[in-house]
Formats: sequence, C-alpha cells, structure tokens
Amino acid sequence: MVIIMNADATAENIKNVIEAIQDVGLTAQIMEGAQQKIVGVIGDKSRMGSLAIDAMDGVEKTVEISKSYKLASREFHPQSTVVDVDGVKIGGGNLVVMAGPCAVESREQLFEAADLVKKAGAQFLRGGAYKPRTSPYSFQGLEETGLRYLAEARERTGLKIVTEVTEVEAVETVAKYADMLQIGARNMQNFRLLKEVGRTDKPVLLKRGLAATLNEWLNAAEYIMSEGNPNVVFCERGIRTYETYTRNTLDLSAVAAIKHLSHLPIIVDPSHGTGKWRMVKPMAFAAVAAGADGLMMEMHPNPAKALSDGPQSLTPENFSQVMQGLQQLSAFLHTSGLEITTL
Repeated sequence: MVIIMNADATAENIKNVIEAIQDVGLTAQIMEGAQQKIVGVIGDKSRMGSLAIDAMDGVEKTVEISKSYKLASREFHPQSTVVDVDGVKIGGGNLVVMAGPCAVESREQLFEAADLVKKAGAQFLRGGAYKPRTSPYSFQGLEETGLRYLAEARERTGLKIVTEVTEVEAVETVAKYADMLQIGARNMQNFRLLKEVGRTDKPVLLKRGLAATLNEWLNAAEYIMSEGNPNVVFCERGIRTYETYTRNTLDLSAVAAIKHLSHLPIIVDPSHGTGKWRMVKPMAFAAVAAGADGLMMEMHPNPAKALSDGPQSLTPENFSQVMQGLQQLSAFLHTSGLEITTL
C-alpha cells in the first residue's frame, strides 16, 4: 500500500501517519513525489485492520499495490531511482559502462585490461574472482587473491569495481574489496544469498536468471531490498530459449518492461546475451536505443588466450571502437530530443 499525502500536508500530518503505521507493527517509508510526499507501507497489510488512514489529516488517498513485489515496484516508488556507486551514478541520464575480462587470471592481465578500460572511457572494471562454471574442471577463479588484484587496479586507475559473489560465506570478503556486488544468473533465486547482500551497504547488480520471468526477477530484487538495501540495478544478460546460434537470447524488451514496472535502473550485458564478440557492438547500440542505463561488456587483452569466455570477449581495439560508437549514438539521441542516456 502507498499513502499519497496532500500537496499541502504538514510535517506533523506525515509524522502522525507514520506513527499510526508503526503502531500496528508495519514499516513506513517516505518518498518524494513530483509535487507531494508518498508514504509506503511495508509488511502484512492485514495488520491495518480498521485503521482509517484515509480519514487522517493531510492524506489524499491510499492505493493498494497488487504486485507481489512492493519495494521494487514503480507503484510504490513513482520516481526513477539513481543508484550511486561511490560517486558514479547509474540512472538519471548517465550511460555507465562496465568492462573487463570475464575472469581475473593474473595481476598483469588485470592491470593491462584496467588501463585499456579506463582509456576507452568506461567507469567500472568488471572481473570475476569467484567463477561458477558449468564444468567442475573449468577455471574457477583466483578468489581472494583476485579480489586483491581488483582493489589494486582500482587504486591504479580510479575505476569502480564490480565483481560476483557466489555464496553467503563470501559476501563479507567480497564486500571488503568491491564497490558493487554482482549476483550472477545462476544465483538469481539463491534467496539466502539475496538476503545476505541485502544486509550490506554495497549496491547490488542483479543479473537475470537463465530462464527467469520478469516477475521472478523483480521478486529477487525484492528479497534484497526487503533486507534494507535499496540500491539494486538490474542486468539483462540473455535468457535460455530454443535458439542455439547464440549462447543466449538477449531480451531487449526487458529494458522497456522493467522501466515500466520498476523504478530501479537496468543495464544490458550483450557479451553473455549473445556469446559472440561480433554481435556485441550492434546489441550494445540497440540496448542504448532501447533506454538501458548502462552496459556490461567483456574485454580481454588477448581473447584467444582467455581462460574464460574468450569467444565473446572484445579485443582492446574492438572495445575502443564500440565506446567511440556509443558516444556518437548517445550524442545523436540526445540532440534528437529523445529520452535517452548520455556518456
């Protein structure tokens, strides 16, 4: 439920409404609307009983939220959210690019990648220290050693760090090094892990599950937010379909759908979405045109020697070309008066 206050509601009116909600064991959250304040009610609405919120001074009306997800819903929070990752804002007209190798393989490899990512104009360095792989014999990552390399790369370049956390026991360790915690596709419905990252103060990048519906994805975000962490960013990375030419099927319609259903930002990962480096550039451009708030792309100094996801990784030259093209596309869309983000 959301309670919409009158435009001229006083601070005392709002205080009384919040106290009434808290008195019955529910939680109240204040949000700033375009012209008026909104009080969101979190918890079992049956506790409201005969409480006549509509009759209280300063209340314009109450609105029921029919969706199973509340905090992530645009009904609950009409204004679009901007997630601030230590000074880098995702949403609100800023096209953010996260790039780097799939896996941290060595200090030298990561530093070379970080320098290239920085030079091309990206804001985040991505790289996996913990790698959940389909085969138990594939490279599993350098774990905490990889995290230390990522932290060193941040000091070297000023890039923010986004990296995946794969299990509850590793959350504290990863949070010590990373600026943003990534929940991978395989863990989108690992509810214990979602709750644990929800208890941290780190922004969370939530990738879509391999075959997840939008409703399931939104409810996964709800698990994180219900633990007190409002800073969630969705990442569309393709879903499993009958098509076998591409690694996954990149669902760009999800960008428009999430923008309608939720106030949270959404970025797109065309590398995992297609699995083919030649398709990354056109899909990245399409994602920006669809209204994505950012992109996550894999770039390796030498994809042919990558220990993970080489076929979908851009070379430094290709990545630089993609970044130049994104700048041109964003400038065109901006000068055309379209509601789109800019680099």
